[in-house]
Amino acid sequence: MKRIYHLSACTTCQRILKEINPPENITLQDIKTAPITAKQLDEMKIRAGSYEALFSRIAMKYRQWGLNEKKLTENDYRELILKEYTFLKRPVIIVKDKIFIGNSPKNIAAAKEAIRNSGK
Repeated sequence: MKRIYHLSACTTCQRILKEINPPENITLQDIKTAPITAKQLDEMKIRAGSYEALFSRIAMKYRQWGLNEKKLTENDYRELILKEYTFLKRPVIIVKDKIFIGNSPKNIAAAKEAIRNSGK
């Protein structure tokens, strides 16, 4: 599987997609117009190790909803991501069995390398 979960309105995601320049064999999924399914999220969790690893604490609603004052469980993270797309840390890039979560330069460089090597 080769897929990039992103938000088309996010300038950071736009910049990263331009930098990666994904080949046609990678599916792009805008999580606002094509929400992630429970099955997709569960598959991401298997690769990531936890739902917490996929959860964005910098989403505006994190503080608005008072989540910063609560102790969240794995099930909470899962339900919140499914309920509100902005809680998914972006982008999430899946290349075969590897997952790259977030926008750190090191992470994006590793994702680009995995994409480049996946065609071999």
